[in-house]
Amino acid sequence: MKALCILIAALSIISCQNQGKEDINKAKQASIDSMKVEINKQRVIDSMKTEMAKIKEEQEQKVESQKVVVVHQQADRSVAAPQTTAKKKGWSSAAKGAVIGAGVGAVTGAIVSKKKGQGAIIGGLAGAGVGAGTGAIIDGSKKKKE
Repeated sequence: MKALCILIAALSIISCQNQGKEDINKAKQASIDSMKVEINKQRVIDSMKTEMAKIKEEQEQKVESQKVVVVHQQADRSVAAPQTTAKKKGWSSAAKGAVIGAGVGAVTGAIVSKKKGQGAIIGGLAGAGVGAGTGAIIDGSKKKKE
């Protein structure tokens, strides 16, 4: 009778441990799947940004080709050259968010995970996706204000 009780207890402990491992594997797979979705979303966002930048460049080239430069001659026959100042462009909020999110996610992933390299990669990708999304929202709100 004692042997039967011990056998039942051992089987229940083993089955509980296996259930825990299955739950962990399912959670890992769900995390990986959600990251793949985020990566695909980020690819779409990046391709749209690239296309928008190309369209903007084409529009700027059209505007520049239509500009007329008027030169006034002075009494001493010297020509005043028009001065153009190039506006320095900084990083967009989406780019800043992606970089910051990738760094924070990589550090957090390396700290939390047992496999440091894999945790850093996964954390970095997740952080970059979240940061870029947040930055894109900020960029959108800035454009609305202008």
